[in-house]
Amino acid sequence: MSIEQIIVEKLRTLPPEKQQEALDFVEFLQTKTRKREFSHQEQQPGVSALTLAQKWAGCLEGGPSDLSTNKKYMDGYGE
Repeated sequence: MSIEQIIVEKLRTLPPEKQQEALDFVEFLQTKTRKREFSHQEQQPGVSALTLAQKWAGCLEGGPSDLSTNKKYMDGYGE
């Protein structure tokens, strides 16, 4: 007899309120399992934003290298 069959047989002998408690516990275990699986997925190494953006580095030409050092490029904005 499988574990599932044993659980179902024992569950049938319980009153409805205890069956509800058993269902609540099973749902708790499912949630706990999903959270554990999700946390393991988060720990896997990913790709950094820098790695994703490297192919675009230097694709624009002709603009100022840094607007913060040459405020004249910002003249007329926001007026």
